Amino acid sequence: MQRGVGGSQVRRLVLIAALIAFPAWGQVISKPLRVIVPVPAGGGTDVLARIVAERLRGSYAPAVVVENRVGASGRTGVDAVKTAEPDGSTVLFTPDFLMTVYPHSFRKLSYDPLKDFAPVAIVARSQLALAAGSAVPGNVRTPRDYVEWVRANPKNGFFATTSAGGTPHFVGVMLSKAAGVELTPVHYKGGAPALQDLLGGQIPASINPVGELLPYVRSGKIRVLATTGSERSSFLPDVPTMSEAGYTDVVVQAWLGFLAPARTPQETLSKLSDAIILAAHSSDAAENMQKFGMQPATSGPAAFAATLKADLERWAPIVKASGFTAED
Repeated sequence: MQRGVGGSQVRRLVLIAALIAFPAWGQVISKPLRVIVPVPAGGGTDVLARIVAERLRGSYAPAVVVENRVGASGRTGVDAVKTAEPDGSTVLFTPDFLMTVYPHSFRKLSYDPLKDFAPVAIVARSQLALAAGSAVPGNVRTPRDYVEWVRANPKNGFFATTSAGGTPHFVGVMLSKAAGVELTPVHYKGGAPALQDLLGGQIPASINPVGELLPYVRSGKIRVLATTGSERSSFLPDVPTMSEAGYTDVVVQAWLGFLAPARTPQETLSKLSDAIILAAHSSDAAENMQKFGMQPATSGPAAFAATLKADLERWAPIVKASGFTAED
């Protein structure tokens, strides 16, 4: 169903148009801006961070440095921003699960997403997808086919995830519960090794961000059985959603966003958010999102704060029901 443009969307579009016409407000801070990215270099998250960061050079800050801090499953990078000076010179660019899932999956977490951070801007969203590899018979084309196949072959009820305690892991948990079939996660260190085993038939299925799967789908090497959005992915329009397959609770749309340390001045947050949103609407940012299976979806501080709170509340019972606890 097509939605109308709401008041907040209209204001955002007016802001973007105004900034394009009159982009120079002068530098907001005099120090270099550090953008901390808690995932490895080279992937879609890292590339998008660098594109946006480059557009903040000279307009928001005199210089910009992007740092990949990947230790402790990304928590090292989050901690670096938590303890940074709250003057607008350090921000975190992160996938959602470090802020929405980790608080429920780790017994002791050194940060509180709501108390230790100030949401700045969401810039993109993405969906996850359930994919079948060569170990799954060719007549398995839908999630229900897959569930019935696992039910008939329980020793094959394994699926790959890109990390223990991440969003793909819990999508599998959600599907297992919704379908009433045992699905066992096998955790890999990233999407690349998981997909290699999927292609080689070492594991039957995998749950990944859509962007990781696209090259293999286009070559016909794997089959995507369903995506997790509330609507079909624009990158895989012929693939049904989990909801369409009857699993209405398996709806996950991940986000990528910028957060600053708590107590960063509101005026600074507002100007930083406006600059980031403008950068996210640039042609090179849009091209990168397309390449990595992301969709532009910008939100300012207030809307981002509401999203963060709602997502934290949503994941709590899902993680608890799984019985999973991440290793410190």
